[in-house]
Amino acid sequence: MSRRYHPNIILTGTPGCGKTSHSTTLVSQLGAPYQHIPVSDAAKERKCIESYDEVFDTSVVDEDKLLDSLEVDLEKGGIIVDWHCCDIFPERLIDLVVVLRTNSSLLYERLQKRNYKENKIQENLDCEIMEVILQDARESYIPEIVIELNSNSVEEMDENVDRISAWVENWVKDHPEGVTNELDPEVAAAAAAADGMDSDDE
Repeated sequence: MSRRYHPNIILTGTPGCGKTSHSTTLVSQLGAPYQHIPVSDAAKERKCIESYDEVFDTSVVDEDKLLDSLEVDLEKGGIIVDWHCCDIFPERLIDLVVVLRTNSSLLYERLQKRNYKENKIQENLDCEIMEVILQDARESYIPEIVIELNSNSVEEMDENVDRISAWVENWVKDHPEGVTNELDPEVAAAAAAADGMDSDDE
């Protein structure tokens, strides 16, 4: 049975909220075997881009292919996932979801500096204001593993990294025998039963 001895963490939030800065600083602080995977880069390197959206000037990711590729990394543990989307990753492989939040006016400035198109900036601002990513995280994972942190300054980033590092240390101490990468048998049985009911309804 496959087990991992280091937690997997998703650092998510709208573009411009500081995911990459947090992730690189966190991995630097934690050291080996922790690894930062910026999903946007990984999707290109692993040929998981299926099309290009010219309206929003962004690549469209083949999420199934991406997940198949990343699952191997996640099963090893110690992965810091850096992406604006979090709900595609199976709950059995994720131990903490950190949703970074940024003040709208500051976020606007950051996205302008990236030369984002105005419609793309507005879409991301709307996403931040409506708490879209935070809600996705809360709906996709148990509440206990989802935390929301402010990311408006270098000082806040340093505090956040220290807080996450402390959490990692505690997780390792609390799981000396690691955790399984397999789906909980009771959860699997319930899912199978639900699928059976769905089939009967058709």
